Amino acid sequence: MDFSLALTPDLLAIFLTLFVLEIVLGVDNVIFISILAAKLPESQQAKARTLGLTLAMVMRVGLVLLAGWIITLNDDLFTVFGMGFSGRELILIGGGGFLLYKAIHEIHLKLEGEEESHGSNAAKATFGAVLAQILAMDLVFSLDSVITAVGMTSNMIVIISAVVISFGILLFAARYIFEFVNRHPTVKMLALSFLLLIGVFLIAEGFGFHIDKAFIYGPMVFAVLVEGLNLAAAARRRKREGAKDEAVRLHLRTYAGPVRGSVPLGPLTRSQAAAASAEAPVGDDARRDGGA
Repeated sequence: MDFSLALTPDLLAIFLTLFVLEIVLGVDNVIFISILAAKLPESQQAKARTLGLTLAMVMRVGLVLLAGWIITLNDDLFTVFGMGFSGRELILIGGGGFLLYKAIHEIHLKLEGEEESHGSNAAKATFGAVLAQILAMDLVFSLDSVITAVGMTSNMIVIISAVVISFGILLFAARYIFEFVNRHPTVKMLALSFLLLIGVFLIAEGFGFHIDKAFIYGPMVFAVLVEGLNLAAAARRRKREGAKDEAVRLHLRTYAGPVRGSVPLGPLTRSQAAAASAEAPVGDDARRDGGA
């Protein structure tokens, strides 16, 4: 292990690479924590997010300091049908299976509407149970991240700095990511699909099928961009519909019909409108708008 502070261009490039990697893996972690924390009472959700991310950072720093032990996890523990399984691979298979189960379970609840029909799940979830699930996935994400980092550099200062700075940013952004994911149902479904994909990726890695992370995160970025366009189009559509409704209310207020509660089919002329307002009471809809 190297704790030197000498900063070279190569180390700077490695630091930036590790920083981006930690941000990407950290966002996965935040999404998973957000979905689990949403099952808790509102008063405990912020505490679960903060504690979950803090423990994830501490776990990664601790694993970095145990880099010598981490490397031994790549040694095969046993062999099945000629295929060896190491401690790292067992952790990846278990974590991927757990993530796969949680993603499928949450997608099932969303599709069947059981969250709405049976009330809030917050009453069924306990803080300890949610925290245990967060810690289990923190271990999986942390192990994958640390093994990648140790393979890139032996400088512990660079690795720990990338971890601490990235998690400081994620702690600040966690609340906004949580609110955004839970405010938009389509984004939450997309996030669950991401977790499903990551679960399959972890299981494949555990069985020795190495997949380039670019094939995982590239489609994710593209899907996020497409969903962003959909959200922008929906927001503009709501804005246009709101402007149209306001125009209709102004029309009803200005051109109320001569018969109580009736509305003319088309706009009146100035003389007709003046006659109508002088001869007949204002319609109910117009009176309510005027009173408001």
